[in-house]
Amino acid sequence: MTKYVIGLNERQKDAIKYTEGPLLILAGAGAGKTKTITERIVQIIKNGVNPTNVLAVTFTNKAASEMRERITHRLIEEKIAEINQYVEKPIIKTFHSLGLMMLSEQSENVGLHKHPTILDSSDSLSIIKSACEKLGVDTKTHDPSKIRNIISREKGDFTSVSEYEKKVVSAQMEIVLSVWRLYEEELKNQKAVDFDDLIIKTVLMLEKYKNIRDYYQDRFKYIHIDEYQDTNAAQYALVKLLVNEKTNNLCVVGDTDQNIYSWRGANLKNIMNFEHDFHNTKIVLLEENYRSTKNILSLANNTIKKNTVRKDKNLFTSKEEGDKIEICPAWDEGSEAEMIAKKCKDLLDRGVDGKNIAILYRANFQSRVLEEFFIKEGVEYNLLGTKFFERKEIKDVMSYLRAALNRDSQPDLKRVFDTPKKGIGKTSVLKIFTGEELPPKTQIKINNVYEFLDKIKTLLDTEKLSHIMQMIIVDSGMEKEMLEGSDEDKERLENARELVSFTLKYDEKVASEIIHEFLEEVGLMSDQDNDKKEHNGVRLMTVHSSKGLEYDYIFISGLEQDLFPHKNIGNKKRGVEEEEEERRLFYVAVTRAKKVLYLCYAELRTIFGQKQINAPSEFLEDVPEEIRNDNDLYYKQNGGKVVYI
Repeated sequence: MTKYVIGLNERQKDAIKYTEGPLLILAGAGAGKTKTITERIVQIIKNGVNPTNVLAVTFTNKAASEMRERITHRLIEEKIAEINQYVEKPIIKTFHSLGLMMLSEQSENVGLHKHPTILDSSDSLSIIKSACEKLGVDTKTHDPSKIRNIISREKGDFTSVSEYEKKVVSAQMEIVLSVWRLYEEELKNQKAVDFDDLIIKTVLMLEKYKNIRDYYQDRFKYIHIDEYQDTNAAQYALVKLLVNEKTNNLCVVGDTDQNIYSWRGANLKNIMNFEHDFHNTKIVLLEENYRSTKNILSLANNTIKKNTVRKDKNLFTSKEEGDKIEICPAWDEGSEAEMIAKKCKDLLDRGVDGKNIAILYRANFQSRVLEEFFIKEGVEYNLLGTKFFERKEIKDVMSYLRAALNRDSQPDLKRVFDTPKKGIGKTSVLKIFTGEELPPKTQIKINNVYEFLDKIKTLLDTEKLSHIMQMIIVDSGMEKEMLEGSDEDKERLENARELVSFTLKYDEKVASEIIHEFLEEVGLMSDQDNDKKEHNGVRLMTVHSSKGLEYDYIFISGLEQDLFPHKNIGNKKRGVEEEEEERRLFYVAVTRAKKVLYLCYAELRTIFGQKQINAPSEFLEDVPEEIRNDNDLYYKQNGGKVVYI
């Protein structure tokens, strides 16, 4: 009789013992999916399968490393493997490292070096620039980095050059097409691949060479794919080609309710249609949650059941009811940030480890005010991602102000000349700094920049600082450039606009009277930011960054309509798909909490220097009355002071 590791529930055992044929494991948040995959792979090997015939694919190196360690530990426990790195083990890879391994092994067949050069983004950009020069493309008008991004996005959608050619409808697309052709030729000449190619070329290789496809289908007799809901078109194609149609020994693990990456190509249809792609699929639901209290799961279930495109499941736990969900209203974003910082300080004073507390927010710009009040309250924090005043767009705006005050600041002038693009190349900038003569047309462009900097300096004596910052963002052309860019560019614009909101507190006087105080405060914040203690302090991060993590105490900040659920700058009303992804994102945020969950919002929030009245997020309506605690401790402004009522 088969024995299973202690602690497995009946559903997990079902998944482990079903080793032949297609298996879809729908694993809810905190339901022990990694443990289930680990034990299933161990079971397959215990059944007599050679470990090298077992493949597991994850999305991150961290996940792959964790799975590798767990499986190795279990194989040693079962006396199947020795503590020796040379003993045969299962193949555990990310999608990209799997592609690299296969391309390297088949290098002679696909015309690549056995150890192909993998180009990073700067290497790719260099080739793109060179292609532009060969074609006579004006790089001042057609930014090579944007061309590179377009090519990367198309390749990620599994679009070939020839397929892109059929879509060309504009002069800009013609340029991208011509550059892309030269780019691919250069990659071939160098026998190199870029990051996108690691999967694309592997798929093309398997499609073209039946003998290679047969080899890997025979080699990988048992395939496991983690986070299947996050697979894109190219990854889906790779999985389909690796699976032997005679056996269909494919196990995928995922959760339709945690698909939050459609903006980078993740296709929810891949997991929704799994049983149609692989007939006679067995479906196992992992619904027992080992992470959160009953009250937290009640909110999670109540929220996500409103979505229509999902595989139905209902999380449950044997844990206690736990604390009620804390609803925390605040007067404005400053009051909200101060409330969160003070509450965190109280938790730390009570002995809670900062590593067990996390503040989640929907948009990056929200970190600025949170950082400000954590510093004021003396609460140590660790920001996952780039700190607010270290963001490129913030440095770009600040460079205009600093260059206006100090014309000798070369780093600031370099940023000013380059952002947004003004047709002033590096050679011209070097000549400016060395005092060399410039061509008349270039000199006119330089003079225009200096006139704009002079305008900024003049306005310091008459205008408020927030007005000047707003003028810099708009009149410099940065706003236009970011509005016309990608969703990522629009998010950068949100961050830049948050800088305007930050300067409002200096508006009691004209800018010239407080400019040094402002620059000093920003400088001190940057100093604090640079003193990173990566393993200490309360965690601050976006909800996207929190996926896969868990904390005892979770604060979700900014639960206001159009902030969370989010509405991007320039976007029209959200469609059904966008609405459901925002709800999935809230579900992910809620299910990060193990013990206590705080849902926070501000009645007023300053956006681009203007205070806006906000409706509370529709997600707050999902909290059942019997498990919510609407806080009486309500932060409100009163003559500049915060009081409790």
